[in-house]
Amino acid sequence: MKKLSLRARVLTGTVAVAALGAGTFGAVSASASAPAAAVKADTNNRNLQQSTHLTVAAATKAAQATLDAAKKENQRVSVAVVDRNGNTIVTLRGDGAGPQSPESAVKKAYTAVSWNAPTSELAKRLEQAPNLKDIPGTLFLAGGAPVQVKGAPVAGIGVAGAPSGDLDEKFAQAGVASLTR
Repeated sequence: MKKLSLRARVLTGTVAVAALGAGTFGAVSASASAPAAAVKADTNNRNLQQSTHLTVAAATKAAQATLDAAKKENQRVSVAVVDRNGNTIVTLRGDGAGPQSPESAVKKAYTAVSWNAPTSELAKRLEQAPNLKDIPGTLFLAGGAPVQVKGAPVAGIGVAGAPSGDLDEKFAQAGVASLTR
């Protein structure tokens, strides 16, 4: 291996220090400019909107209360809790619940929060508007219930696996009720 001349070593070292300095300066500059944008975003800005969401702890509490209500009646179900945007927060598959039940529970929860109504009521709307069932991700069967704050939907709870949608919905309502205790 050939040894570098003193001039080549000094030049290489200078380039390395300059590159390191530029990277550090860039990182400091980027982090220094970020707070300025955050300071300008205030709650008086009419372009911003605040919303209410369930915590993971609250969603888990509701899901467990739902499973407990089903277990008291010897039913094997799955439960899903979704947020206002239909994103899954928690899914629990009860012991012995069918393999289709977790996906059905998510779709029922999504449907309930999307229309801010129990899915049993929404299933009745299919008579007037049968194309509703074609909306991706929805399931118009009883078993979904919205979670509301001041009348606005903040989450949905869906249950699947009981022998009837009425039972599924009863268990979903137990999950909703657990959030008020």
